Amino acid sequence: MKKEKEAYKCPICGWLPQRGEKGRRWTHCPNCLSGIHKENGEGLECGGTLEPVGVWVKSDREWEIIQRCSLCGEMVSDPMSEDDSPVKVLSIASKPLSEPPFPVERMEELTRMMGGRGDLGGYYYEQRK
Repeated sequence: MKKEKEAYKCPICGWLPQRGEKGRRWTHCPNCLSGIHKENGEGLECGGTLEPVGVWVKSDREWEIIQRCSLCGEMVSDPMSEDDSPVKVLSIASKPLSEPPFPVERMEELTRMMGGRGDLGGYYYEQRK
């Protein structure tokens, strides 16, 4: 008697695929975009959680998820699939815009410190004059 393949279950968020999808092999969870770090760059077994930290678009317009291992810190990229949650992908892609590494309210001051004029300029600035 053949042993039936177990359905995928995400070890991080507990996501389960719908019926009929149990034969698929996911390298990361389509729901939370996390995965398990099987082996690090040196070929040693790791077992840490690969957490999504960003996305990038390759030159051939293919999107990949950038993940960082919570245990060893190694960063890897994994191709996106059509099953991936578009809301989760966009939330990760927009995180640098919603949480910049500098205080936005001090933008004019920082620009002046770097040798710029200090004003923000642009279309909306022209409309305020």
